[in-house]
Amino acid sequence: MKTLSILVLTILMGSSVFAQDTKKVIKLSEPVRVTDNFEIYGTNIEEYEKPKSLTEVLTDDEKSSTVVVNTSIAEVCEKKGCFFIAQEGDYSARITFKDYDFFVPTDSEGKEVTIIGELSKKVLSEEKAKHYAEDAGKSSDSIQGEQIEYSIVASTVIIQKERKNQE
Repeated sequence: MKTLSILVLTILMGSSVFAQDTKKVIKLSEPVRVTDNFEIYGTNIEEYEKPKSLTEVLTDDEKSSTVVVNTSIAEVCEKKGCFFIAQEGDYSARITFKDYDFFVPTDSEGKEVTIIGELSKKVLSEEKAKHYAEDAGKSSDSIQGEQIEYSIVASTVIIQKERKNQE
């Protein structure tokens, strides 16, 4: 009986690990350009100004509305890739896409990106903040009241093919 219990437990644990590894990737937009090193979504761009880090952009006293940011993707909307969160330490921004014209693959979490877009500071209603959390596959239970967030509406997102080293 003990051997049977161990066998059943092993099978159940193995199947749950297998199920997690086969999470379905949703890719509703195709890149406008693909190279060996990166994929470009949105507007195809050849040249752009030198990117700043997300921290530099959000702490700059002379905030510009148009920004070029090099950062990494902390989390992606699991439903369709319609937004992602870029985070560096205590600083984060929600990245959405100009005119809702393109999305990023839902398996982009952890990848390094360059974002070209318009920066703004927004106040989210509690309802909207909870909706965003649920779309990202997170619990919304701890969200209470209005939330302040930085947002970048991207016209171009360049996703590096290799994931940033997680140390």
